[in-house]
Amino acid sequence: MSESREFKIGLDNVWIEYDEFNDILYINFCDKREEAEETILLDDNIVAGIKGNRVISLTIMNLLRK
Repeated sequence: MSESREFKIGLDNVWIEYDEFNDILYINFCDKREEAEETILLDDNIVAGIKGNRVISLTIMNLLRK
């Protein structure tokens, strides 16, 4: 059985960047200098960056190729 965890998302410092060449969308909910302590694969092409109990980033790969 998988472990259930609860995470918070802060919307005070949101920035979004799209890499057209690699078709990757970066959504960040933190300062650009902040780094994730762990990453969790949420879906086939979606990765969440976690720090403490906060989601600090989402990375969506192959955004337009889905």
